[in-house]
Amino acid sequence: MRIDRIDLAIVRLPLVRTFRTSSSRKSFIDHIIIRAEGGGFIGWGETASPSDPYYCPETTETCWHILHDFLVPAVLGKEWTEIAEVRAAYGKVKGNNFAKSGIEMACWDLLGKSRGQSVASLLGGAATEIGSGVSLGIEDDIPSLMEQVDRYVGEGYQRIKLKIAPGWDIDVVRAVRARYPDLPLQVDANSAYTLADLNHLKQLDNFNLLLIEQPLAHDDIIDHAQLQAALRTPVCLDESIHSADDARKALDLKAARVINIKVSRVGGLSEAKLVHDVCRERGVPVWCGGMHEFGIGRAANLAISTLPGFTLPGDISGSDKYYHEDIIDPSLLAVDGLIPVPISPGLGILPVPERLARHTLRTVSFAAAGRTFG
Repeated sequence: MRIDRIDLAIVRLPLVRTFRTSSSRKSFIDHIIIRAEGGGFIGWGETASPSDPYYCPETTETCWHILHDFLVPAVLGKEWTEIAEVRAAYGKVKGNNFAKSGIEMACWDLLGKSRGQSVASLLGGAATEIGSGVSLGIEDDIPSLMEQVDRYVGEGYQRIKLKIAPGWDIDVVRAVRARYPDLPLQVDANSAYTLADLNHLKQLDNFNLLLIEQPLAHDDIIDHAQLQAALRTPVCLDESIHSADDARKALDLKAARVINIKVSRVGGLSEAKLVHDVCRERGVPVWCGGMHEFGIGRAANLAISTLPGFTLPGDISGSDKYYHEDIIDPSLLAVDGLIPVPISPGLGILPVPERLARHTLRTVSFAAAGRTFG
């Protein structure tokens, strides 16, 4: 297959509800949508990076630069038959996993369409529906949070994740657990604590949590090993894991007992599968984290979650939790805590051109014979 044209677009969708974590506050999401033409097919990808450098070093603007100046030129006009060849084409580019994920996703979509197979089946997945959890941000007060918990428990979501930070942690978890003694519940700190908080964090052992996600520094494994040794609650690593090698090292050091796999964070579906394989070989459960993906990235998350090692509900909640209107139709929605996996070739979804146009902030187009700016 040869990719003859690639279009990039920065697309902005307003959030239904402002989402706050220990490091950021968001009322809208900007993601880069990639459209790739090749072999008579069109493939779609999504670079689901944050707009700010508070979760990771990459941002929408850095991803635009890397895609525009390095990744698109590396793959445009090149012949390939397997995704490994696409990855090799831009293999000299270090890091920049969010940018890589978007271009690789579009190629997975192209490959599936050219072979008449879903991306899930190409990856070796078998599940036809995925258990869905929901992630809830930091609110102004506990009653406001409880309204959200009540709503999503009532809608059948299979677990609740609470964002926590110093000053918004123990009392919050205690209140939710008191109302829902048996609810699958986990917390996510987004690197808000240090080992000096160990005794404070040990209080979380009292609430029968599924896990505590990334409590310490975003680039740490060593301190997490010390923390995990002191906690009964499983530590789950997110920001620290960028590759299958990172996962292997973390598990060797006993820094975590669960791994969160985000397709964007590890550079694409190929590496996400490798992380899954490392964890499954060791009997370590994984789940799929989210980056407020639009429908394209959400479909990719569903595809990877069909693999057998994804035994915990992921953050693949229905798009209606985040957006009044997604860029795809029909939207991917949860029913009684389950989201059906698309079975059509490729990612199994298609954007609505009018919606894309309405929400697009910037575009650029590349052709194999040259480049045209939009």
